Amino acid sequence: MSDFATLSDFDAAKSELTTIRHHLHAHPELSGQEQNTAAFVAEKLEEWGYEVTRNIGGHGVVGRLRAGEGNRSIAIRADMDALPIQENTGHSYASQTPGVMHACGHDGHTTMLLGAAQYLARTKNFSGTLNLVFQPAEESIEASGARAMIADGLFERFPCDAIFGMHNHPGVAAGTILTRSGPMMAAADSVTITVNGKGGHASRPHLCIDPIVCVSAIVMALQTIVSRSIDSNEPAVVTVGTIHGGTASNVIAQEASISVSIRSFSAEVRALLKSRLVTIVETQCASWGATATIDFEAGHPVVVNAADETEFATSVCEELVGKGNVGECPLIPGSEDFANYLDHKPGCFIRLGNGEESAMLHNPGYDFNDESLTTGAALWARLTERFLR
Repeated sequence: MSDFATLSDFDAAKSELTTIRHHLHAHPELSGQEQNTAAFVAEKLEEWGYEVTRNIGGHGVVGRLRAGEGNRSIAIRADMDALPIQENTGHSYASQTPGVMHACGHDGHTTMLLGAAQYLARTKNFSGTLNLVFQPAEESIEASGARAMIADGLFERFPCDAIFGMHNHPGVAAGTILTRSGPMMAAADSVTITVNGKGGHASRPHLCIDPIVCVSAIVMALQTIVSRSIDSNEPAVVTVGTIHGGTASNVIAQEASISVSIRSFSAEVRALLKSRLVTIVETQCASWGATATIDFEAGHPVVVNAADETEFATSVCEELVGKGNVGECPLIPGSEDFANYLDHKPGCFIRLGNGEESAMLHNPGYDFNDESLTTGAALWARLTERFLR
């Protein structure tokens, strides 16, 4: 096993990686605005000898490195964007951009992959082609960076046999790695339902069609979808997040609306949830004499890790940190646009512990754990060497 990268190989790089991570943290950029972050990454890769292609699917960057005579290829992805959240960590390296912060750890993800990039460029202990994918706009569903890079020819321009990605995991000890074969993270869809009635005076409801009563019936009926239409062995969530309607107590509104979040872990359940929602809305409206507009916004698909690639990645993790520090990841109801890559290529998405006391993701007090930087960098280096051995 000593023929491949180890944790100790990155001890000397810890200070530099921490400096890089703090720089990225202090200068966050929102989805679609990662121009400076992308330039920083591209310049580092070029300095280390990578063939660099910029502006893929927006501000996406791919660094390619070939070594030996091998014909296999691998892609590893890190995300670069930040969130519209005001940071309150109080760190000396806290965000210098008001209202924007790295509250999901993408600064750490980018740094870990840069750490591996520098090491692999120096050692070249592999035979084949390495593609490092630095992705913009992971946090955007409407303008997903993964979908944009794929549409811009990512896999045609940079062919790979498999793709791997990683996300930090608050609540789990640093140095602990979680993997899971098959479905791992949920598909996330959003629905806005607008019910159109007939407005009028509150004292004469018989002359009106009350959209608020109709919407209320829809809200309650939606609660039966998971409990009565979905196999109890299949996890799913239907949550009504907002409800709006009316302007005064003596006025029956003309319309009312709700927004709904739907989470699922299989394509079949995802389709059934949508079908049942549409049926419920249409039949409830028919019973009240109202009409409805259903605006369905499909989010990211389910993250489905391929069996062979997950088995491989798990073995590499166990070699690196020991079997006792590798566990099975629970199903995560959050979504991740890495799923779009897995719809095109086999691969595996990995979770890396961010500390048991870590603030949750998307929280103004969150910070990536610097103790994880060398673990993640060593993992990407070893995984590359083993895949392209």
